[in-house]
Parts: sequence; structure tokens; C-alpha cells
Amino acid sequence: MKTRHFAQLVGLSALWGASFLFLRIASPLLGPQVMAFGRVLLATATLAVLMAALREPWPWRHWRELLRLSTLSLAAPFLLYAWAALRLPAGYSALLNTTVVLFGTLASAWLGQDTLSGRKLLGCALGFVGVGLILQLGPVKPDAATITAALACIVAAACYGVSTPLMKRATTHMQPLAIAAGISAVAMVLLLPGALWTLPQANFTPTAMVALLIMGVFTSGLAYWLNLRIIRHVSPVAATSPAFLIPVFGVTWGHIFLGETVSPGIFAGGALVLLATALVTGFNPLRRAEIDNPKP
Repeated sequence: MKTRHFAQLVGLSALWGASFLFLRIASPLLGPQVMAFGRVLLATATLAVLMAALREPWPWRHWRELLRLSTLSLAAPFLLYAWAALRLPAGYSALLNTTVVLFGTLASAWLGQDTLSGRKLLGCALGFVGVGLILQLGPVKPDAATITAALACIVAAACYGVSTPLMKRATTHMQPLAIAAGISAVAMVLLLPGALWTLPQANFTPTAMVALLIMGVFTSGLAYWLNLRIIRHVSPVAATSPAFLIPVFGVTWGHIFLGETVSPGIFAGGALVLLATALVTGFNPLRRAEIDNPKP
């Protein structure tokens, strides 16, 4: 993997790590259905402006594929994570999100787009250990609501993982921007009925609207476009690797902006997560340096 793509994956992790904090802010105020719809509405608007500026055509002739991709990568996970945010702390949701890598690895192998190896499986294991050290999760009351919310996060992660190799396949015959805009528009249609049903209960406070704006424009619209551009050049498994780094940034943003305590485990855990990401993606800066500067 090129250094540029690795750096872009880290940047995506920073954006998506912040989204779990914004979910905890906006979901209780707006409600899961309205918030999920608002995200894809703003994402669609952002990407539509870019489509018009770049004069890129909408890929509606691939509507069946867009419907499948939109359901798996936007509509279902956005709604599930928004609902889970009503019941789970952001750290728990971020931790459960790391199962994206496992589901993505299995789905990619099943679809023949990648192969399982000891290095990748070791990376998955180290990533889970590292995230656990970072978060140092305390006891959670194992009631029905908590267990159901955790299952919702796992299902959402499975949707992301399965959709990644399908996204990789889609980039072979559609442009990344067109895919991102298309799936956002389809998700908007899918989520509209639920949003309309619960709209009277939504509390549109300034705080909720700012959180929604950031999630819609940056962590959903622009981030998905960037992610699809990266997927074109890396394996599906490598494309899921930001899931390991997301909790690192989630904890960091929480400490900086919300004053949350940073545990000592973040340093050891962060090192393990970086190692895990390198193992899963195959990133090796030393090897890259040798390629860029071959010995005489």
C-alpha cells in the first residue's frame, strides 16, 4: 500500500471517530430516523454540488446495484448506529465497530477479492486487543436494552464489512463520486418514510443541527467519496482497516472537546492498533522507501 493511501485511511479514521461523539449528541435530540435521514440528505446535497461542478453524470442505469450498496453501507448502518447511540456510550459503539474488519475480511475472501492469511488474522486479533486497552471498558449492565443495542452495532458493522468488497467491484465500472452521490440519494429515499413518521418528536436545537451538519457534509458525504477513491487502489480488507483506528480518535476527540479522561491504555493500545492496521493493510514504510529509492 502506498504511503498516500495509508495516510488517507488514517484521515478517514479521524473523521469517522468523531462521528460517534456527534451521534451521542444528535440522536437523542432528533431521534434516530430523523438524524439518519438528515445525514444522507446533507451528504446528497454536498455530493450533488460536486457532481454538477465536475459535470459528472449520475449512474442511475446501475440503480439495482446502487440500491444494494445504499442499503448495506448507508441506510441500515446509519439507522442502527443512531438507534444504538440512545443506549450505548460512544466508546462501546466504536469498539463494536471494529468487527467491520472481521466481516470485511470474510466477505472479501468469500467473493474471491482477497485471501485470508495468518498476517491478516493476526492483525484482526491485535486490533481488538488494542481497542480494548484504549477504552478499558468498565462494567455495563447486561440488560435487554444494552444487549439489543450492542447487537444493532454488530449488525451495522456486518453491513459495512459485506458492502466493502461490493464497493470495490462497483468502482470498476462507476466513478467514486458517482457511487457516493448515488447511494446517498437512494438512502435518502429509503429513510424518508421513517423520518416523516417521527419528525414531530424531533428537537432541532442548534447543537443538534451543528452535529448533523458535520456528520452529513464531512463524515458522510466527503468521507465516503474519499473512501471510494481509496478502495479503487487498495484491497477491500485494507479499506476496512480504519475501523481499528476509529476508537483511537474517538477517545482523543472526547478528551479534547468534552474533557473525557484519557486512560494510560491509550498509548499501548494505540501502538497495537497501528501495528494491526499495518498487518491488515500490508503497509510497510521501509519497503516503500526502498522502492522509491532503489539501491544502486
